[in-house]
Amino acid sequence: MTSEQLQVASLDDIVFENRNKLYGAYDLRRSYNRITNRALWLGIALFVATLVTPTLYDRLKPEKAPEPYMTPVTLTDIKTLPKEEPPVVVPPPKQLAPKVPTIRSLPPEVVTDAPDEVTVPTVDDLKDRVASDKTVEGDPNALDAIEAPAETVGPAPVEQALEVERKPDEVFVTVEQQPQFPGGPKAMANFLQKNLNYPPAAARTNISGRVYLQFVVNTDGSIVDVSVVKGIGFGCDEEALRVVRKMPPWQPGKQGGRPVRVKFTLPVVFTLE
Repeated sequence: MTSEQLQVASLDDIVFENRNKLYGAYDLRRSYNRITNRALWLGIALFVATLVTPTLYDRLKPEKAPEPYMTPVTLTDIKTLPKEEPPVVVPPPKQLAPKVPTIRSLPPEVVTDAPDEVTVPTVDDLKDRVASDKTVEGDPNALDAIEAPAETVGPAPVEQALEVERKPDEVFVTVEQQPQFPGGPKAMANFLQKNLNYPPAAARTNISGRVYLQFVVNTDGSIVDVSVVKGIGFGCDEEALRVVRKMPPWQPGKQGGRPVRVKFTLPVVFTLE
């Protein structure tokens, strides 16, 4: 291609110089700009038509009257229900008590001239009648005697109320009179002080505290069912059990004046001097 042809030739002519121009790529490159411009203007036209069409449709279409939102209702369409009246309740007829037959019997009064028609009822007249200020012929059955209610049993005497049947093996926790060591708390403290030995294991480890024991005092004062509720170990629990089992019979607890079995809790103190 000469210099004069290069000045006039396009980029496509330079690229496809000495090549097969009948191939589709050369034709597509030559028609690309034309097709692109045509598509651009076609898209603009469709976009404008889309915006303008509703406006033209609203102007050209005849307007219709708006439909009413409410439907007229006439009074003839409304049906009123009849008002229900409450049923009439007829009260039951009152039952009148039968009239008691009476006979006139007035208290005696001192007068100068007593009328002849005034009479005094006899004992036979008052058998089936009641004395009143006037004579009335009533129902003779109204005088039937009403049976008196059966006598109710009144409260039992105090001595009888205390005679409550108790089970022989029943154990009480709280009673009117608590069981007691013979001689009282001071005597029990002396007994524990004389018979209680400090365990060597507790003495070596400097252990002290309280061992809580629980046992049952029988009706004869004997102590049974001894157990440790809370212990401190190191031989103190076993020593407390030994001393309590060695105790003499206690004074039994009483409920209603009678000895009963009572559960008792005793703290045994272990203190290093």
